[in-house]
Amino acid sequence: MRARTVELGLLVLASFITCVGYGFVLFSQQIEAAAPDRAAIQAEVGGLLVVVVGLLLAAHVVVRFLAPLADGMLLPVAALLNGMGYIMISRLDQGLAKSQSAWTFIGLVAFAAVLALLRDPRKLERYRYSLAVLGVGLLLLPLIPGLGAQINGARIWLRVGPFSIQPGEFAKIVLAAFLAGFLVEKRELLTLTGRKVGPIHIPDIRHFGPLLLALGVALMVMVLQRDLGSSLLFFTLFLVLIYIATNRFAYVLIGLVGFMGGAYVAWRQFSHVQRRVDIWLNPMDDPKGDSFQIVEAAFALADGGLTGTGLGQGTPKKIPYAATDMIFAAFGEEMGLLGATAILVMFLFFVGAGFRVATNARSPFEKLLAAGLTSLLGFQAFIIIGGIIRVLPLTGVTLPFVSYGGSSLISNYVILAILVRISHNSLEQVAEELEENSRTGGQLSVSSRTRSRWKAVSA
Repeated sequence: MRARTVELGLLVLASFITCVGYGFVLFSQQIEAAAPDRAAIQAEVGGLLVVVVGLLLAAHVVVRFLAPLADGMLLPVAALLNGMGYIMISRLDQGLAKSQSAWTFIGLVAFAAVLALLRDPRKLERYRYSLAVLGVGLLLLPLIPGLGAQINGARIWLRVGPFSIQPGEFAKIVLAAFLAGFLVEKRELLTLTGRKVGPIHIPDIRHFGPLLLALGVALMVMVLQRDLGSSLLFFTLFLVLIYIATNRFAYVLIGLVGFMGGAYVAWRQFSHVQRRVDIWLNPMDDPKGDSFQIVEAAFALADGGLTGTGLGQGTPKKIPYAATDMIFAAFGEEMGLLGATAILVMFLFFVGAGFRVATNARSPFEKLLAAGLTSLLGFQAFIIIGGIIRVLPLTGVTLPFVSYGGSSLISNYVILAILVRISHNSLEQVAEELEENSRTGGQLSVSSRTRSRWKAVSA
């Protein structure tokens, strides 16, 4: 299949870029006299890089057998982002690089498991209300006393022995599936026209219940868990899906007004929200205190300039939590504006491929699910990058596939697997329709664009 050949070629290119990047980091770091074992550590981390690259190529083999008709862009872009993240994490903390290689292995195992077990994503639609309960439960699990843990001011973590997991990362996938199923079921009711206010048609007020529920959950997450990033992410997911399902801008407008009103009340009532906003608006008022992280990130981006200081030549370790929250600033310093823009372009490629999957999906549920999952990754990248460059208040979400973090990496690979599965199933259904039409001599029921894509991938 041409799609698999293209995918393999892009994966080889992504692996080459990753290995060359790690080579630059390795050779730019001088072995310190006080740490004679550093060369051995670097060699070990380099060996783990080979393992990571091998795992990503093995994922191609899995796709070739389990989803041979899938879009050929998704896996290579994810692999390149993952590889670039591994380079920067190994440059920042070689201990974290070892852990990240293990999380990559677990993430790719989850990727293969989802492809093997979830043969028909449409079956998830039957369990939409069970998924809603599960998603909200995962989201609120860290609030249970003795089970949840507060780290860096946010109560979004769950302690399991020596490990910490972030159940909200998996809740977003479950809630995306629920919202897709719910909106498919209620779409006709939600599109009923109520009254007209100016140029905008306002739907009947009784149909705003789901919007108000989503608003309440988003604000509860922001207030109780002190997690502005997840709050923005979940509510944005709902607005995107309800707009795609109904084509009614009124829902988006009213939702934004409601969320902004709730956020304003939270800002007036809760000190931790006020502190986040103050850091965002006036970081230089306390550059050595609460604003230290964002100020150091700004200096790093300024030092990077157009082309960067060079991999291994900057000082990104000065930025607190550089491997997790602020890894984009580390790329901006050592790879400059050009390197940071390349990271953004990779996310644009992924989002474009994800929405292409949604466009080609044959069932309304798969269309909304693919669009929702793609929006999650795209907006998550926008939220954290926007916080680093001060377009938005800084939040604690990770940069998908790039930042260090087990929960985030595993959930991202699960999302990738679902998109790959939907992409394969869509073209498989096209093939079945073409075969049926050819046998019966009927009129083709697929668009010329989809038919052309089928000819391309099957060549």
